[in-house]
Amino acid sequence: MSSRTSAPIRRDWVSKTLAGTLLGFLLALGGSGLFVQLTPSMPLTIKGQLAMWMVAPLWLGTLSGVYFFGSGRRAWLWLGGANLLTFGALGLLRLIQS
Repeated sequence: MSSRTSAPIRRDWVSKTLAGTLLGFLLALGGSGLFVQLTPSMPLTIKGQLAMWMVAPLWLGTLSGVYFFGSGRRAWLWLGGANLLTFGALGLLRLIQS
């Protein structure tokens, strides 16, 4: 029999889950928006479908990857920063293309 004890469950899993759910969804929407802005020559019917269907994998990928952060605070900070960069780039692209 092993005397090894398992590590306790960290208490910040709720914070990580909320960060992945809320900020991950916004990041997925921003990534979809960047895709739309960066593919102007693609036909609208194809571009619209791809943009719509890419939200779920991006969101779920972010939500599943959020548990690799060391703490809930880091998850919020990194995903918040990624959202700022994504929506900043999206706004810049819209400004340039207008």
